[in-house]
Amino acid sequence: MTVAWTPHRFAGGLLALDTANTVVLRGDPERTFDRFDDPVEIARFADAASGFRAVELGDRRLAVSSPAAIAPVVLSIRETTDRLFRGAVSKGAIATADLPEFLRACADGLVAGRTEIGAPGRPFGDPATPIAFEAALAVSALSLLRGDTVARLRICPNCTWLFVDRSRNSSRLWCDMAVCGNRQKASRHYRRRIAANEVRNA
Repeated sequence: MTVAWTPHRFAGGLLALDTANTVVLRGDPERTFDRFDDPVEIARFADAASGFRAVELGDRRLAVSSPAAIAPVVLSIRETTDRLFRGAVSKGAIATADLPEFLRACADGLVAGRTEIGAPGRPFGDPATPIAFEAALAVSALSLLRGDTVARLRICPNCTWLFVDRSRNSSRLWCDMAVCGNRQKASRHYRRRIAANEVRNA
């Protein structure tokens, strides 16, 4: 199924979290599904992410050589990132036992790269040349280890997506207020109406 990679799909706040969120409704075995089941979607996601994550990437475009070839590395980074940082949100700290697998996955994303990163103002390297998606994904995932970022990670109570809370007072509840926030408000309003009707009809 072709996915519409709309702005809502990039509510995580960082490339690595947006990628982790390509598994929809994690923890719900009845409804969960993987948007990367078709590897072609990896390339389409990377193309959209080049625009939606332009600030994080320093305007460097993401390149996908072969979606099927890079899929195992991308999925490994995605799953270890989700496990490590979802656990960090729940426990309030990173579990060191989960770090080796996460770091190995990131290393696999970087090993074939022929690029330089980290120059002042150019965290992802030269914006004039594309960067392999798996390499950029690894760099983004590793950036999550910063203590100030870990402290701002959240899990959306509506869709269970991971996101960075960049609000001034760290009080953001939803990954996307326009989508998940409004759904929760509508759900609460509906339940109140049902309860009020039951009281009137009692």
